[in-house]
Amino acid sequence: MSEAMIPLSVPEMRGNELAYLRECIETNWVSYVGPFVTRFEEQMAKYIGTRHAVATNSGTAALHIALLIAGVKPDDEVLVPDLTFIAPANAIRYAGAWPVFMDVTPGHWQMDADKVVEFLEKECHKDGGHLRNRKTGRAVTAIMPVHILGHSVDMQPIVDAARRYGLRVIEDATEALGGKYRGTMVGALGDVACFSFNGNKIITTGGGGMLTTDNEEWARKAKYLTTQAKDDPIEYVHHEIGYNYRLTNLQAAVGVAQMEQLDEYIRIKRGIAERYAKGLADVPGLTLPAEAPWAFSTFWLYTVLVDEARYGVDSRALQRALAERNIQTRPLWAPIHAQRPYRDCQTYRVEVTERLYRDALSLPCSVGLSQADQQRVIDALREIAHSKS
Repeated sequence: MSEAMIPLSVPEMRGNELAYLRECIETNWVSYVGPFVTRFEEQMAKYIGTRHAVATNSGTAALHIALLIAGVKPDDEVLVPDLTFIAPANAIRYAGAWPVFMDVTPGHWQMDADKVVEFLEKECHKDGGHLRNRKTGRAVTAIMPVHILGHSVDMQPIVDAARRYGLRVIEDATEALGGKYRGTMVGALGDVACFSFNGNKIITTGGGGMLTTDNEEWARKAKYLTTQAKDDPIEYVHHEIGYNYRLTNLQAAVGVAQMEQLDEYIRIKRGIAERYAKGLADVPGLTLPAEAPWAFSTFWLYTVLVDEARYGVDSRALQRALAERNIQTRPLWAPIHAQRPYRDCQTYRVEVTERLYRDALSLPCSVGLSQADQQRVIDALREIAHSKS
């Protein structure tokens, strides 16, 4: 009989989720208004260190609304990393704007702050109060750094450049809840930030998201837009196009219970990363994720790079070999500029993302991963390398 499947990343429900859901059902507060929605928003704002938080039904919805309240308009441009899940690029297009794809750093795989600054300095010019892309003539109005895999982008150069050129900074923190940059929580570093509570995230509401900001007017506008832009408390009057983007009270109840366990989950995730680092440190051809001196990573998805020449097989062959042992893994995202909807969009000095896509593989790292199952993964990685040497 084959060994049980070790999944990549699955939810962990070990607290008050059931009790809070029962409370919703018994009180009949199940839709997109209710006490748990407010409580979840207050929890998030306090945890991140912002004055406001607005719950949404997905991280993508939060990104879309963040762009709108930040003033991004149709035919504007937003700088975004090429290596990330496609949602931020899609949200930019929802707003009618255009992504400009930036490279990531080879060491920590995050949006390359130096190239962002270089692009603004060399490829753009001031025109009538707007910063314009010399190549397209469009106004560049925002930067959307994406903190991938639980690790933060090097934010200070990006924020400084944004202030210098009058740009908004919209953090996509959907993979990095609980991460820090120079001691400050991810999500409190720019003008507005977005989080995701999808099923594979460090905490989950099944599906859901959150927007955080210190800007009271923006928070008010976000709540307005996410509830169909209703302008009268009784009559159905709408002065703007709105969206059905609010989180339900049922989902928020799960979120409140999950938030109560977040710090413990982060401790567990970092422990999993430490055991992988010790167990795989001497395996030729595997590059393990590094934590920058200025970062506190949650190691949301523990991801390694596979050098075929030194390890013996490439990342996809390794994925298949692990699948044969009932171990689930996942490659990183294909670069967005190569996706059919975005092939005509501009890229700037994208030199690293293709290699990371080719070589990266994310390993099992659920909060509930047992040490025995993790050792199974480590042993399998070592055996496969040994068998090919």
